[in-house]
Amino acid sequence: MKAVTYQTFGPAADVLSIQELPDTPPGPGEVTVALAYSGVNPSDVKARAGARPGITKPPFPVIVPHSDGSGVISAVGPGVPGSRVGQRVWIWNGQWGRAFGTAATQITLPSEQAVHLPDTVALQTGAVLGIPGLTASHTVFSGGPVSGKTLLVHGGAGTVGFLAVQLAKWGGAKVLATASPRNFERVTKAGADAVLDYTATDLPAQILDANQGRPIGRIVDVEFGQNVETNVAVIAESGRINAYGSAQNMTPTLPFYPLMFKSVTLEMVLVYLLPADLRNQAIANLHHALADGALNCPIQKVYSMEECSAAHRAVEAGNRTGAVLLETK
Repeated sequence: MKAVTYQTFGPAADVLSIQELPDTPPGPGEVTVALAYSGVNPSDVKARAGARPGITKPPFPVIVPHSDGSGVISAVGPGVPGSRVGQRVWIWNGQWGRAFGTAATQITLPSEQAVHLPDTVALQTGAVLGIPGLTASHTVFSGGPVSGKTLLVHGGAGTVGFLAVQLAKWGGAKVLATASPRNFERVTKAGADAVLDYTATDLPAQILDANQGRPIGRIVDVEFGQNVETNVAVIAESGRINAYGSAQNMTPTLPFYPLMFKSVTLEMVLVYLLPADLRNQAIANLHHALADGALNCPIQKVYSMEECSAAHRAVEAGNRTGAVLLETK
């Protein structure tokens, strides 16, 4: 198979290369997927750069990056129904704890990690459903139904935040979001009832004003450390904060008593480690929203495998208006 690989950490242009690797036949409980697209996520880029805390060298001699992807099952191992051959699928955790991810023409992995992609959903969309889709689905719904509730999405223009806005609106919530002013129109079109400038000095007051003075029951947060004081000011009693990132402040000070005396539930979300029951529920919500036509997964650009370095640089640059993919056919 043809694959994008790296053997050392460093800049994309310096360490990524194309290699021919042996095909891996499926073992018991496994499937082989002929990949069509590979999703390039910030976590993939950070892993290649060696930016994960405590990891000083690659955990495998050769790594094929990327956890998300989509394609068609080409072979199955013992214990997997033969009827799965030819099935369109999307992939989660393709390179989590494994050497070979989705930046290749094929991948072999446990059958449950290749999820049947509904016939009405494009393969490009399938390559967005792993990290961004599951993170958005879980952070919106892990506290239960959102119908009739107010939900605040910090970073509503980001890939996860944009999906979270749509899912929350589909679930029946009133949706507030923060974003840069240049993205206000885009986030409003995604379903947000109000979009606020995340840099505003009076952001807590604006959030409460947008909710008629009432505190917020649910918060989905991409930058926990940066937003913690705002969240403490606006969260309701027995409210819930689901945080899936804190890149700008990795060691925030936690205002424990202000949160405790509101009996706030704080969930740190790492989508790679979702238990099976929670992952299955997140998948079900994604599929239902897609079936209802309520979820748009925008693609910023599709690169070739040979352009993988450029794709990584596009993700590193930020300010994206959609997912970045590799075409791996």
